[in-house]
Amino acid sequence: MNRNTKGIINGAIASASYGTNPLFALPLFAGGIGVNSVLFYRYAIAVVLYGIWLKFIKKMSLHITLKEFFVLLILGLFFSLSSLTLFEAFKYIEAGIACTILFIYPVLVAVIMSLFFKEKMSMTIVISILLTSIGIVLLYNGKPGTSLNFHGVSVVFASALLYALYIVGVKNIKIIKHMNSLKMSFYVMLFGLLVYIVNLKFCTELQILNKPVLWLYVTGLAMLPTIISLETINVAIKLIGSTKTAILGALEPLTAIFFGILFFNEHLTLRISIGVLLILFGVLLAVTRKQLSTDKVTNKIKA
Repeated sequence: MNRNTKGIINGAIASASYGTNPLFALPLFAGGIGVNSVLFYRYAIAVVLYGIWLKFIKKMSLHITLKEFFVLLILGLFFSLSSLTLFEAFKYIEAGIACTILFIYPVLVAVIMSLFFKEKMSMTIVISILLTSIGIVLLYNGKPGTSLNFHGVSVVFASALLYALYIVGVKNIKIIKHMNSLKMSFYVMLFGLLVYIVNLKFCTELQILNKPVLWLYVTGLAMLPTIISLETINVAIKLIGSTKTAILGALEPLTAIFFGILFFNEHLTLRISIGVLLILFGVLLAVTRKQLSTDKVTNKIKA
């Protein structure tokens, strides 16, 4: 399997697994568990499970240098604060609107890479971002007459920017550019946990999970949209780059649509179907661009 194909597969897995967030988070919120407590359990369980796996199953050294420590601390805070700001935005605007606005992050990644790292933004990438953005807007099913809260929109934009900075950082910061993605994922989760420890006043305000089913939900939250998603997105970024990985993130709402139809009695309308097709076409356009270019060069050489 070549680097491009492996990167695309990992990017798709990352997006699909991250899209399971509502499947586990919404029942926890419905059970009266607050945002900071939910996110604390999510990161804490992920750190424990992942740390045990790396140390005792993979027999991996978790040693890092002081320079790596500071870089991973910043990346962990970016990643964790992106989750927190998104959930905070739900207090001011509908979750559907917030998740729709969040997907401005592929545009932010492309702009940052173009401005600061001189990555050429081809017309194919521009069209791909446009198609996936339109598709995601079509997926949103808001209530008639819903108005946007400026503060809520600003908080979501901050979430998108933090996530974009994390994606760009993993690819371009030289100190951790060649670090093993397993070790990187562990420290991003560990340092991300600090945000919720502080917010919960060093866990003195942590809500206790008093039902076995709630523990199942937080374990699922730790496994799929955290461990698996973070690990695979780090691999994808290293293999296919920040911009293409960000565009693959458009597959996340498709996962949410799938589980919504399967578990929450949502319906697949014509508008949603068109949105899904636009997203798939936009993603396909982005991920096949490099392969098509390679094929053209190969054909010219053969000729």
